[in-house]
Amino acid sequence: MAEVLLFHHALGRTAGVAGFADRLREAGHVVHLPDLFDGKTFTTIEDGVAYAEEIGMETVIERGAVAANELRDDLVYAGFSLGVLPAQKLAQTRPGAKGALLLYACVPAAFFGPWPSGVPAQIHGKARDPIFTGEGDLDAAREITESADDAELFLYPGDEHYFADSTLPSFDPESTELLFERALGFLARV
Repeated sequence: MAEVLLFHHALGRTAGVAGFADRLREAGHVVHLPDLFDGKTFTTIEDGVAYAEEIGMETVIERGAVAANELRDDLVYAGFSLGVLPAQKLAQTRPGAKGALLLYACVPAAFFGPWPSGVPAQIHGKARDPIFTGEGDLDAAREITESADDAELFLYPGDEHYFADSTLPSFDPESTELLFERALGFLARV
């Protein structure tokens, strides 16, 4: 059993993100799902990102750190898209991190320092997602998988960004099941 701190995407803490967390719980893991947006949800990525920029990306990351500070150190940090920012920073900088699950996004490790030795990572994205592949996330993911001790990159067919949120039109059940299976394997070994 792993303890996971999971951060939502730019649409906020949607029922789909909560459902993913519930599935991890049903598999025996402890999952914390803080709300980085104080209850706000959005219907478009653009609106959610605009809100995140309005409050400041540093504020989003800091809210993730505050949530982590209320928990023990030996966590797996996970994030969907925008939620990757606090998840990746915590995985790279908080002592005791057990691993990182980075879903739909990845930033260069250099943003937060070198990837720490002994912290495994699993990165998931769509092969033709214009955000993941067109904004540098795929390159960052490849850099981490090449430089980290234990990191895997999984690409799925298609171009959907939020493909594992069951409440959105971009939901891809087949890819989500494969992602979930791989994530469970990752959590079982960290």
